[in-house]
Amino acid sequence: MKPETKNRSDYRHFHPITTRWADNDAYGHVNNVMYYSWFDTVVNQFLIVNDVLDIERSPVIGLVVETHCNYFSSVAFPDRVTAGLRVTKLGNASVRYEIGIFRDDDEQAAACGYLVHVYVGRESRRPAGIPDPMRRLLRTVLVEAEPTEAGE
Repeated sequence: MKPETKNRSDYRHFHPITTRWADNDAYGHVNNVMYYSWFDTVVNQFLIVNDVLDIERSPVIGLVVETHCNYFSSVAFPDRVTAGLRVTKLGNASVRYEIGIFRDDDEQAAACGYLVHVYVGRESRRPAGIPDPMRRLLRTVLVEAEPTEAGE
């Protein structure tokens, strides 16, 4: 199955991101590694501004265990970028966050991907249940995942 881009309406939370001159690579567009940085940014911004993650003191933290990204069109400095966020899988200790990267005012994402967090004890690094306040927040951006060929 060929990957398809998503629309802004497919996401529940949005965060503006500023591109920088240094984000462009030798080919004149934002380097692929920056997209993964944007994924981390929108997820953690959502958790922090909604007071369910204190990066210095929370007893439970999310570790990235899987990432993926499909690219559909180029983004380059000085484009304005908006990252859209949704949750498509909410388990006991894991969350699949899906992110769309939108260039300027485009309705279709230039890139779509996901990251999976496994929530662990800060000290033990062993899987821990997602705290109730975080779980309630994550449900506000939870959507039903679309079936894929791989059965994800």
